[in-house]
Amino acid sequence: MAQIKKADGFIDWLDQRLAVKSFVKVMMTEYWIPKNINWLWAMGVVLLVLFTLLVVSGLFLLSYYKPDVNLAFYSVNYTIMQEVDYGWLWRHIHAVAASVVFVIIYIHMFVAIYYGSYKRGREMIWIGGMLLFVTFSAEAFSGYMLPWGQMSFWAATVITDIFRNIPFIGEALAEWIRGNYGVSDATLTRFFMLHVVLLPVVIMMLIAFHFYSLRFPHVNNQEGEEFDFEAEAKKYQEGKKAESKVIPFWPVFLSKDIFIICLFMMIFFFLVSYHFDFAMDPINFDPADNLATPAHIYPEWYFLWSYEVLRGFFFNVGPIKAADIGLAAFGIAQVAFLFLPWLDRSQVVRPAHKRKGFVIWFWLLIVDLIVLTIYGKLPPEGINTYIGCVASISFLILIFVALPLIAIVERKKQGGAQ
Repeated sequence: MAQIKKADGFIDWLDQRLAVKSFVKVMMTEYWIPKNINWLWAMGVVLLVLFTLLVVSGLFLLSYYKPDVNLAFYSVNYTIMQEVDYGWLWRHIHAVAASVVFVIIYIHMFVAIYYGSYKRGREMIWIGGMLLFVTFSAEAFSGYMLPWGQMSFWAATVITDIFRNIPFIGEALAEWIRGNYGVSDATLTRFFMLHVVLLPVVIMMLIAFHFYSLRFPHVNNQEGEEFDFEAEAKKYQEGKKAESKVIPFWPVFLSKDIFIICLFMMIFFFLVSYHFDFAMDPINFDPADNLATPAHIYPEWYFLWSYEVLRGFFFNVGPIKAADIGLAAFGIAQVAFLFLPWLDRSQVVRPAHKRKGFVIWFWLLIVDLIVLTIYGKLPPEGINTYIGCVASISFLILIFVALPLIAIVERKKQGGAQ
């Protein structure tokens, strides 16, 4: 047992029992961040703030929400929105944060791709981030169903129906997910449990893992430069701050993060106050009706690109088993980014604009994802189906063919230079 002496104050009393000073050193004051990074590196902390807002607003909404098919729609659109004081505000915060969190996730993810932050010892950071992306997607999908609006119901019907196409276990799996033969009260209750309890706990664990994994290879920088963090930290501690290439996480780096957060929150609460429905479908303000199918069913905007990959193959394979091929392509698209560190085996760790072939690949990928997102919301008819098919095939080629070839070329050049 540690020797306990008379404390000099409350912090010292805690330190003797919980080692809080050592914890602060490890996590903040002696955790070093490269100087040559820009404001885009603040997206991780912004995501943490957004998740906190989602949890807090969700707890307030939970006080009045009814997970019952006969009561869910009215508990959201009447009780919360019209009868509860400031209920509208908490719903707006939750709805806007649910969409904006994916804007920030995509920015965070593609900044990491642009600067090569998934390479050379940072694979576990990338894996943790991609697992967070998948879990946030599941959390968003389960939450989208809870208002029990018309699009919520039919999107849940279409998405859960996808599982029926899995060979051998499809029918049983779809029935197990729904808790019934169709989307019903049992489905709503299960998704409520996932959204409120299970998935938030998993997200919290993955956030902890993601931050923990950052401790070892350290944060990447704009130039992809590798340097001795301990030697640079020693310079900073000796007072050679201008010469040192690093700064402490607290208070220097985090104060910059806080500034970015303040700017972001101004934009966020502008959306909350004036444009909370910017990403919400008008059809979802009608109560769910299993006898009235919408003319065109589609998921939320952040799922549209992968949904179009599913549809792109489903509608364009002719006599072949369209459902099986579309499902396989959809499954591959969901995990494609997870394997990026092993598809890009090049040893070059530099920003995309300093890698000739890679920068072309990067912007082609962005354009392709935008096309998939746009056409994922359009009806699958006429020329839309062909454009969706081409964009879907292009996505898989860019990830699984073009990127490995670029890496091979770079490795050969690097070997020749040596």
